[in-house]
Amino acid sequence: MKKSLVLAMAMALGVTASAYAANPFSDVPAGHWAYDSVNKLVAAGVVDGYPDGTFGGDKLMTRYEMAQIVAKAMAKGADVDKLAAEFADELDTLGVRVANLEKKADNVKITGEIRYHYADTDGDTAKLDGWETKLRSRIWVTGQINDDWTYTGMIQNEQDFGNDNGDEDTEFQRAYINGKLGGVKVQAGRYNLQLGDKNVYDHRFDGVQLSYGKDVKLTAGYGQAHQQKAEFDATGAESKYNADETWYAEVSGKISKLGLMGGYYDFSNVKEVEDVDDTIWAVGADYAFDKNVKLGALYLNGDQDRYDGSDDGYVITASYKGAKASDPGSWGLVAKYYDQGMSTYIDHTMNGKADSLRTADYEGFKGYSVFANYTFAKNIVGQVEWYDLESKEGSVDAETLWTQLVFTF
Repeated sequence: MKKSLVLAMAMALGVTASAYAANPFSDVPAGHWAYDSVNKLVAAGVVDGYPDGTFGGDKLMTRYEMAQIVAKAMAKGADVDKLAAEFADELDTLGVRVANLEKKADNVKITGEIRYHYADTDGDTAKLDGWETKLRSRIWVTGQINDDWTYTGMIQNEQDFGNDNGDEDTEFQRAYINGKLGGVKVQAGRYNLQLGDKNVYDHRFDGVQLSYGKDVKLTAGYGQAHQQKAEFDATGAESKYNADETWYAEVSGKISKLGLMGGYYDFSNVKEVEDVDDTIWAVGADYAFDKNVKLGALYLNGDQDRYDGSDDGYVITASYKGAKASDPGSWGLVAKYYDQGMSTYIDHTMNGKADSLRTADYEGFKGYSVFANYTFAKNIVGQVEWYDLESKEGSVDAETLWTQLVFTF
C-alpha cells in the first residue's frame, strides 16, 4: 500500500497523528510513518491484515482487496467517493456476493411437527379390537430455488409405544418442487395428494401435477399412488405396494357461498386385487352459511365389478369453526356420515378402521365420525375423534376413539 493511500484513508476517517494502543502488526513498528494511521484503521475495523500477523505494506494489493477496505470505510461514514468511483466494478461485485450470501442464509427454512396419539378400537374381530400409541416427528425443509420455484422435503420418524420392541421407522416421505410455467402451477416429485375431499385418496404420491385458474380451478396429475394392501389370511398380515399408474383431474369453483367440485380418478393395479383397475368419479358441493358454519355433500361412483355390493357412495360433512395453531383458545367441531362402496375409495384419510372392515367380498363401509379440536397454546393443538363404522354387508363393526396432541415449530 502506498504512503499517500494510507494517509488518505486515515484522513477520510478523521484521523490525526494520535497514538493508539498496542502495535497490531509485527511489520509496523512504533515510529513507522504509518503507525498511527494503520492503528486507527484497525481500530475502526477497516483493515485486518494477514493471517500471519503482518500488515504487508510492501506487498502489492489486489483491486478486490482494496475494494474490501473501501467498502468498510464507506460503512464507517468515510468520504471516499473518489476511491469508490475508482473501484466501482469491484464494489459492485463485492455487493453482489454479500447480497447473495445474505439471501442464501435466508433461502432455506426448517419447520417441524411432533404428534402424539392414542387410539382405542372395540370391534367384532381380533384385528379390530385393541389399542395403539405412537409418537410421530416430522422435519420440513423448504428452499427457494428462484423467484418462481421452491423445493420441499420432509423426513418422518414414527415410534411405536404399544410394544416393548422399540419399533420405529424413519422415512424420507416428501421431496417435491413447486413452480409455475406461465400461468400454470407445477408440482412434481413425492408430494401428499388429497382426492375427493380426502375421501378417495389421502397419501403420498409420486408424480407431476398441473393447476390452472383461480375462480375456476382445474387440476390434473399423473404418477404412482402409494397404497395399503390388506391380506385376508390367518395372520391378517398387511403389506405396502404402489399402483402401477394413476391419472386424476379435478375442477372446482365458487358461486357466492356455494362451492362446487367434480373429479375423475383412474387407478391401475388397485390395493385389493393386483392387475385390477378402478375408475372413480365424484361430484360435490358445500355451502358456507357464514364464516363458521359449512355443510357439504359428496357423491362417488366406482366401476370395479370385482367388488360385491354397491359401487357408489356418499359423504355428508358438517363443520363449525376450527382450531388454528396460531390462535390459542380457538376450537372447532366436525361431523361426517359415510356410506362408501369399496370401489369408491383407494386410501381413505380417516383414523377409523374403514380398511380393516373389509371382508372377503370387499363390500365397503358406512357409519359416522365426530371430531373436536382445541388450541391450548400457540402451536399446541389437541384433537379427539370418535368413529362408529360397520361393513356395508354383514355385521362387522368397529368403534374407535382417537386422541392426538400436535406441537408445531
